[in-house]
Amino acid sequence: MSSTLGTIFKVTTFGESHCKGVGAVVDGCPSRIALCEADIQTQLDRRRPGQSRVTTARAEADQVTILSGVENGLTLGTPIGLLVGNKDQRPGDYAELQAIPRPSHADFTYQSKYGIRASSGGGRSSARETIGRVAAGAIAEKYLRETFGTDIVAWVSSVGTVDMTEAVETALTRKQIDASEVRCPDLDAGKKMLEAILAAREENDSLGGIVTCVCCGIPAGWGEPVFDKLEAALAQAMLSIPATKGFEIGSGFAGTRLRGSAHNDRFVLKDGRLGTTTNNSGGVQGGISNGEPIFFRVAFKPPATIGQPQPTVDFDGNEVILEAKGRHDPCVVSRAVPIVEAMAALVLADAALRQKTRL
Repeated sequence: MSSTLGTIFKVTTFGESHCKGVGAVVDGCPSRIALCEADIQTQLDRRRPGQSRVTTARAEADQVTILSGVENGLTLGTPIGLLVGNKDQRPGDYAELQAIPRPSHADFTYQSKYGIRASSGGGRSSARETIGRVAAGAIAEKYLRETFGTDIVAWVSSVGTVDMTEAVETALTRKQIDASEVRCPDLDAGKKMLEAILAAREENDSLGGIVTCVCCGIPAGWGEPVFDKLEAALAQAMLSIPATKGFEIGSGFAGTRLRGSAHNDRFVLKDGRLGTTTNNSGGVQGGISNGEPIFFRVAFKPPATIGQPQPTVDFDGNEVILEAKGRHDPCVVSRAVPIVEAMAALVLADAALRQKTRL
């Protein structure tokens, strides 16, 4: 199993959804960066369950403890150990499911690969694994912000058939995003998204959606062609998040409808540097950052666990009716926002340090 991301700024996550705890080990973080638990906790609080009417009711404080790599408030340059305990464990909710591979879950595939699987909550395939990512991402983000002035902001731009009507805005703040219960800065669209999620929950169903992310303050030159292109690294990171099914950067699939004359980003002089009049490239050209904001979108499928009875089969092929129990999100996108931000920060921090070796 590959649980490590990065070349220089490396992150290894550990833990299952119903074990004693989850977390991460961060290796390669530069020394002498001011760091304490509060720097990490802010993003974990945005990711944790039980935040609103549209998230799972699992009661977890998700308090992080820094185990190593920090002394007197400064990083030492040694591995940073991060741990979050699992408090509200209810493995009994999954006792009846041990013999049934849940539709669109990883039960069948993990069993096929390893010959064994975590008996409750999805194990490593659970979104609870992303706690380690968010904690590590907060460290990466602080390094990027203090060193380069980088700003990473994500938001919900679509839920089900409800889309934002506003264009991508690079000046949004997390405070503006969090003012919406579904983390959509378009308040009218956000209200409709909320209604759609609550309606799906009432019917014991679920909805998917899209998270958009913009990263500003990225110097030109980051990215390692040809196989570690910056957009390829971002795509791998985003598609490793549970429930993701799509990634597009810049104009994405819509760009295929344009002619080259309309799609090309023309260069101009901006504040003494070369820049572009448009940003259909999404801030990346030839796999290397060009100094413009990097923006991309990540598609999340509807959560697989729903309260409706579902006809399926058990591992022996016998037909059964599955009625799932447990506490689950009717739509994951609002809680996915800080996860997307974290994964972007991890990729960009690694790209920054790899570029630094060339200077």
